[in-house]
Amino acid sequence: MDDTSRLMPVSHVGKKLLTVVPMLLFFSLGFVLGMTTNSNFPNFYLPFVPPSPIPTQSPPPLLQPPPSPRPVLPPPSPPPPSHPPPTLSSSFQTQQVGLMRELAPSSVMHNMTDEELFWWASMVPKIRSTPYHRVPKVAFLFLVRGDLPLRPLWEKFFAGHQGLYSIYLHTDPSYNGSPPKDSVFYGRMIPSQKTFWGDVTLLAAERRLLANALLDLNNERFALVSESCIPLYNLTTIHAVLTRSPTSFVDSFPTASRYAPLFADRVNITVRRWRKGAQWFEMDRALAAEVVADEAYFPVFRDHCAGRPACLMDEHYLPTLLSAMRWPSNANRSLTFADWKRRNNGPTHPHRYGKGEVTEELVKEIRGGAGRNCSEFNDGARGICSMFARKFASDTLEPLLRLAPKVMGFG
Repeated sequence: MDDTSRLMPVSHVGKKLLTVVPMLLFFSLGFVLGMTTNSNFPNFYLPFVPPSPIPTQSPPPLLQPPPSPRPVLPPPSPPPPSHPPPTLSSSFQTQQVGLMRELAPSSVMHNMTDEELFWWASMVPKIRSTPYHRVPKVAFLFLVRGDLPLRPLWEKFFAGHQGLYSIYLHTDPSYNGSPPKDSVFYGRMIPSQKTFWGDVTLLAAERRLLANALLDLNNERFALVSESCIPLYNLTTIHAVLTRSPTSFVDSFPTASRYAPLFADRVNITVRRWRKGAQWFEMDRALAAEVVADEAYFPVFRDHCAGRPACLMDEHYLPTLLSAMRWPSNANRSLTFADWKRRNNGPTHPHRYGKGEVTEELVKEIRGGAGRNCSEFNDGARGICSMFARKFASDTLEPLLRLAPKVMGFG
């Protein structure tokens, strides 16, 4: 047999190599796989728990001769922190500040449609008590055509009472003017639409004013006034009476005038529920939210009275709505005085006061009820017959400014 075909005996060293080499190869392969896996996959941690920092090892100290013995001193106390740690109360106060910032929009201008605006305004809190301190405000809703001829009087009325009121102006869309920058009326014009006297567009403007004011959750009372209105008392008196009253003040009395049977057919309003009243109201937040959210009655008034000036829905919609809803807390009167006994401005308008008529006696007469017994009202107004009065012409500004400090209590 050839010698090359015979098996050669394996030495003792060879046997060890055959055992060690596979182990080295397996270990190397595992090392490479481990490094690759560690570089390709991220670290995973428990949620909201930051990863612990990797401790770094400092190099060993150099060999030095031992230091001379020193007295052992107690470790110094840590320095006080520059800012105290937040406590529960300070954290809660911070949340209050943030919430208060959201309650009062900084601007009244927006690009929402009426549908979007009313939808947002209808989202009102159902719980009246609040978990933070706040001062309720009175929202003054000015339904005007353009410039405010009595603006200086109102500015003296509002002066020094920031935080007690809000102002909203609904003007004609064609109006391009603006109050001066130092005026409380500056920047308070809301997105407006065209209105016509006695038309349903006036109702739309009133609801638009209410909806914009409802976006500020600090507004608790809402007073509709015109460019010819004046305040008869100072702001603190009006604020105190309105914010403490459980009653809304919407003029309302039964009448059959201008009733149409279609209201019974469409929304079940019979002639017994039909009401009339002056449009100038003072209402609370609950009623304001109902007016803005109404999708049953307003469309009927809108569709029936469109293009019909004789309909005069601004006098019928709101009192009839309260009658249909059987609203429990309404005084059935307005706190805005108008002289309907003398009509020098046509049969459908109240008396307009001119410069020569504005005297101390006139203002006191209106405040005293103009022949009515104010003490007979037991509706939350504390015996006050009227808080506002109309109509005052632009030339009455000078005598009103002169009388305001003495008679009305401001200025």
